[in-house]
Amino acid sequence: MKSEALIELKGPAEIGWMREAGRATGETLQLLAQAAQPGVSTGELDRIAHAELKKRKAKPAFLGYRGFPGVLCVSINQEVVHGIPDPKRKLAEGDIVSLDFGAIVRGYYADSAITVGVGKISDAAAKLVKTTRESMERGIETVAPGSRLGDIGAAVQKHAEAGGYSVVRTFVGHGIGRNLHEDPAIPNFGRAGTGLRLQAGMVLAIEPMVNVGGPEVETLDDGWTAVTKDGKWSAHFEHTVAVTADGHEVLTAV
Repeated sequence: MKSEALIELKGPAEIGWMREAGRATGETLQLLAQAAQPGVSTGELDRIAHAELKKRKAKPAFLGYRGFPGVLCVSINQEVVHGIPDPKRKLAEGDIVSLDFGAIVRGYYADSAITVGVGKISDAAAKLVKTTRESMERGIETVAPGSRLGDIGAAVQKHAEAGGYSVVRTFVGHGIGRNLHEDPAIPNFGRAGTGLRLQAGMVLAIEPMVNVGGPEVETLDDGWTAVTKDGKWSAHFEHTVAVTADGHEVLTAV
């Protein structure tokens, strides 16, 4: 079934498969959060993520996607998104690390991200992580049939900017289902009461990327890793969220 802008609405069976993919994604991210300790390599985190998917008989959403070489995106400090796992790169005390991960079950995707501290982190870093998570939660709170796409971005932007931060505009959230990235695009900025009207059966990946400095990013020579242009730190959170008849369901929550 299609809605405006050719957005595919998911039925109960499809939501169920995405819920299963979401459980695999969310539970694996919790294991990775515990494993993200000083001295652990980003390649080891990728190995753990792949092993968990195999245990659950799920497929990795990212491996090979447009040529991406990892199961997991691991982005440290000033890296915003799409960091490539590397067995030689080790986490250090005081880092913050974004872990972006997805799974496929019966051909349906789920996608989620968390940012965690490595060992003891500064108060400033902890505030950035907390505000970014809350910004995502504020966006999710607006999701219900009849609400507007702009409500999500406006809620995210308002909370992030109230904390003194900026939201990345180069990368946005997205629809998700039989493909990792589907319509609609979901900006983390905007004006409430504008944009596409949400309907039950839509599934959205809501993912604010919040920077200490300006919103500008650039991509490193590896062709993947996006970093803040000013070198200041960034955090990233994401959940896959289904629009239900009476509100929403976070499919990647654990």
